[in-house]
Amino acid sequence: MPRSIDDYLDQAALADTVTDADLDALHREIVRDVTATLMFGARPAPEGHYPTALDGAEAALNALSAELIHSTKAAEHLARIADAPSDADGALHFGCLLNLAQEPDSALWWWQFAAGAGNATAAYCLHLHHLLRGELRDADHWAHQALNLDTDIHLTPTMTPTPIRCPAHPTRALREAVERLKVEELAGAPFHHPDHRLADQIEELADAC
Repeated sequence: MPRSIDDYLDQAALADTVTDADLDALHREIVRDVTATLMFGARPAPEGHYPTALDGAEAALNALSAELIHSTKAAEHLARIADAPSDADGALHFGCLLNLAQEPDSALWWWQFAAGAGNATAAYCLHLHHLLRGELRDADHWAHQALNLDTDIHLTPTMTPTPIRCPAHPTRALREAVERLKVEELAGAPFHHPDHRLADQIEELADAC
């Protein structure tokens, strides 16, 4: 018996598996692409050949995050934030670690805390974070905050000849270290609590990048 058009349509229909998180991610990607086109024009070559400022912001943020967690004082800063959540340098480093673990919403909270406590580097991280999302007004706000806190800070980063690079996706060790942390929800976003075990592991985790 010949199949009807309805049969073919039923076969072609996609399963309703798109979640709200998928839609949010798609929305952010569309905003990012549209913003890049409006600011810098359509890309004349495949992505990666001529990166936009938004791509540069993402690379700069990841490179800065990697540099900070590789620093000799990273363990000290993370231990300090585990003891006293009011430590700005510890909040900066913890935010960078969360960024590399692809927990940007939680990283955002810690960077905001550090920047509010007067940390210019955290304000710069927020500038890059919002820039790569295409949130230009917020990016501009944090650029001004970074300059107000440190007039010597460079908002257009220059990479060292051999920048520290972490994989495009977090390593298993880093993911597991972050996943075992205590997490609660604040204003609809995850909030990770640092602990001393993370400080003890940081050298090992940094070496895995």
